[in-house]
Amino acid sequence: MNYPSPKITGCVLAGGRGSRMGGRDKGLVPFRGRPLVVYALEALRAVAGQVVISANRSREIYAGFGCPVIADECREFEGPLAGLLSAMAWADTEFVLTVPCDTPLVTACVLKRLVEDQVASDCDIAVAHDGERLHPVFLIARRSLLADLQAFLASGERKVEAWLARHRTRRTDCSDVPELFANVNSLEELRALEARDGQANT
Repeated sequence: MNYPSPKITGCVLAGGRGSRMGGRDKGLVPFRGRPLVVYALEALRAVAGQVVISANRSREIYAGFGCPVIADECREFEGPLAGLLSAMAWADTEFVLTVPCDTPLVTACVLKRLVEDQVASDCDIAVAHDGERLHPVFLIARRSLLADLQAFLASGERKVEAWLARHRTRRTDCSDVPELFANVNSLEELRALEARDGQANT
């Protein structure tokens, strides 16, 4: 299948508080010698025609990674849907594909699978599922949902799953690679993942 990359804007979601990371900007924390955000950028660049970083702080540093940096309309750290909304507002493509900044094992193959599933099913949103749990910030969504998402957030809602339920959402089967969704919320988790990943590559 041909991936419609010119129709896709990839967005790294790096706008969180990093509260469990001691307030550090999570995307800039090093994993195996490179900032976490780099892994998401590499995966997205293999799939999307253009890539942007959604960040609410450290914007000058993020700009050094070679792509535009956008902030949420509201700077109150309102969660991943606020980042998706900003990306939709910025983009001029038919779709927006999001990846969180704290999953360094993610690969382009997983993202291509999301795209393939969306194309094959013609759904509004395709979201990753590892066989046991949904990973709602790994998704590709139609940019035409912008107004609906804006209204959803304006109503005070924040839960990604609740917004997904409003639309034709496809769960993309990633049950063969659940380990790729490992995320790091604390320095302890980061060290544990580095150790585990290092052993897997020895």
